[in-house]
Amino acid sequence: MPSSPSSSAQEARLAVAARLREIMLDAGLQGQELAGLCGWNGAKTSRIINAKTAPSDSDIRAWCAACGADDQATDLIAASRAVDSMYVEWRRLTRTGLRRLQESAVPLYERTRHFRAYSSRVVPGVLQTEAYATALLATVADFRRTPNDVADAVKARLARSRVIRTGNHRFAILVEESVLYYRLGSVETMAEQLVHLRTAMSLPAVSLGVIPFTAQRTMWPTETFNIFDDVQAGVELLSAQVTVTSPSEIGLYVRAFDRFKDLAVHGRQARALISRAISSLG
Repeated sequence: MPSSPSSSAQEARLAVAARLREIMLDAGLQGQELAGLCGWNGAKTSRIINAKTAPSDSDIRAWCAACGADDQATDLIAASRAVDSMYVEWRRLTRTGLRRLQESAVPLYERTRHFRAYSSRVVPGVLQTEAYATALLATVADFRRTPNDVADAVKARLARSRVIRTGNHRFAILVEESVLYYRLGSVETMAEQLVHLRTAMSLPAVSLGVIPFTAQRTMWPTETFNIFDDVQAGVELLSAQVTVTSPSEIGLYVRAFDRFKDLAVHGRQARALISRAISSLG
């Protein structure tokens, strides 16, 4: 897996910084000269060039204007803003509650044709029941101290999950067997969720695999991640949501998913593991 889940964001920051440096050099300017034209000190120019400081929109406009490259400012601003969306702390994403976070992902889910998900923690969102989603999001809201809009967030999550029954989508989902035993909500909530998982296996668009406790590991359990086609991956850390767009990093997540898939059981064997977890609830 990547050495740092935020490395895609850093790579993108470096790319923006490199483009700004090229514009400066193409204009025949040095750092101090550019700083004088922009009205700031040379240290700021150095920090921007070395990706130590993220340039603001106004910084990029001033930089491009000083270099006679105003026509490049718009694209650079867009690229710089995109970096900010690659590594985003949950406290920023959920400061107004959880509903908007669920709704913001709808376009991505709708346009994705091949969806791959691996989870070592909880049942993936597209397969969650209302009661399970309520228990999970209530726990998230409590831990992250977000405004309590759990009921609305659950409705939004369930609405988003309709993609598994509509349109031209394929869902390959892998969970560690431990996910079947981590109790969120009441015994009744867990029983309903597990029965729903077993039922969802028959959906035409869904392939559900379970990685048994007894699997001979060729891949260690990692953080939960989703792969959207082959163009984007989403990684869920405790502190932040990471969006991966670098082809090399996406390739690592695809490779990890394929290894997990080799460890997983499907069909009758997966149903047997789910049924055993149901029986453990008594």
